[in-house]
Amino acid sequence: MKCAGWKCSFSLVLVLGTILLAAIPLSAQQSPASSVTPEISKAVNEKLTQLDKDVKAAQSAGDNAWMLVSAALVLMMTGPGLALFYGGLVRRKNTLAIMMQSFALMALITVLWALVGYSLCFGGSGPIIGGFEHAFLRGVGADPNPDYAGTIPQATFMVYQLMFAIITPALITGATAERMKFSGTVLFLTLWFLVVYAPLAHMVWGKGGLLNAVGGKFPCLDFAGGTVVHISSGVSALVCALYLGKRSGYPKQPMPPHSLVLSFIGACLLWVGWFGFNAGSALAASSLATSAFVATHFAAAAAALGWSAAEWLKNGRASALGAISGAVAGLVAITPASGFVGPMPALAIGLIAGVACYLMVTKVKAIFGYDDALDAFGVHGAGGTIGALLTGIFAQQVINPIFGAGKGVGGLDGHWGQVGNQLVGILIAWAFALVGTIVLLKVTDMITGVRVPEESEIEGLDITQHGEEAYNLEA
Repeated sequence: MKCAGWKCSFSLVLVLGTILLAAIPLSAQQSPASSVTPEISKAVNEKLTQLDKDVKAAQSAGDNAWMLVSAALVLMMTGPGLALFYGGLVRRKNTLAIMMQSFALMALITVLWALVGYSLCFGGSGPIIGGFEHAFLRGVGADPNPDYAGTIPQATFMVYQLMFAIITPALITGATAERMKFSGTVLFLTLWFLVVYAPLAHMVWGKGGLLNAVGGKFPCLDFAGGTVVHISSGVSALVCALYLGKRSGYPKQPMPPHSLVLSFIGACLLWVGWFGFNAGSALAASSLATSAFVATHFAAAAAALGWSAAEWLKNGRASALGAISGAVAGLVAITPASGFVGPMPALAIGLIAGVACYLMVTKVKAIFGYDDALDAFGVHGAGGTIGALLTGIFAQQVINPIFGAGKGVGGLDGHWGQVGNQLVGILIAWAFALVGTIVLLKVTDMITGVRVPEESEIEGLDITQHGEEAYNLEA
């Protein structure tokens, strides 16, 4: 059967086209657009590279902003927070003197930090003390230090850590209040910063430190300063109180706070500033910072209630002084644990610290009879020790897997050996503070003297040490 002419022609063309197409190499069949593929690929890679840079820059900007705010919050804890808190607790004639000590340390420690302090704490990689590689802030600029904080300028990390170095010696002045010379205070705390604080800060937080949680021989968990700040200052405060002796007239003569209003405001500023202290120690605007923020707030609240409840049971009422003291005790105790525990353990730590520190201030101090004027040891020494120990129990890898994914962190994770590491850290901090403070007080006493004459103490340190008064009632 014959087909129509046009149909046969069409079929023949179709067959021949198919054969020719099959014979052409695959590369030749690709569209002309394939010739620009390398250019497109290059452009895409450039876009992805730029996007990666933009993301990192955004993260760095966010982290840097949070850390600068945190640094300001921690500085606020010394002045006005601690200055007002301590200033209200002393008698009226010593108000300016105690506030001046906090303010002077803001200036003094800043200069020492710039010269050698930062380098001794965070330079080098020795087990006890840092080196001098960053003396005079050499090499500390806009580039991050990946050993400590890889997303913020090292200058930001440096100034944030400075604020911790400022408040730590200032806490000691609570024990020496109303009877220590200003010149003796300046000399002693200068030496104390270099001999006690700097080694402890390097051991716990510095690269290669003996107690560093990552790589140290005894990995001690101290997120924001339980050992470095509170144990060191609290134990040193006790030694200072014992060395100086009791205030003239103590304990027979009543020495009530002259303005609980000032102390109340100071305590509230401390509570707010502590978020920079603890949440800022995450060194990034991260979920860990959020966790530390929550733990800090919960512990302070529980401790305020714990102290108030214990006081209510004993005296039939809760005082404002007790409530604010309890809050500070809870903030102290949660400091080492804040980046390792969840909300419920934070409540437990706060409650325990509130009751325990109340007993230290009201019972233990009375039994031994020492004159820790503003209870620096009862709150910071005892609270820091309790917090450091409880950190080893309550720390969990689900909050902070500091030892690696899947590895237990504290007792709740089954890693009870961490309690032993915490004890080692506590003992070393106690030993450094005890021995260092005794030696430095002796040195200071030989150079400037440490205690004012009795007549100066009776007249008040505002007039005898600074020549001015906090309140001019005749104006």
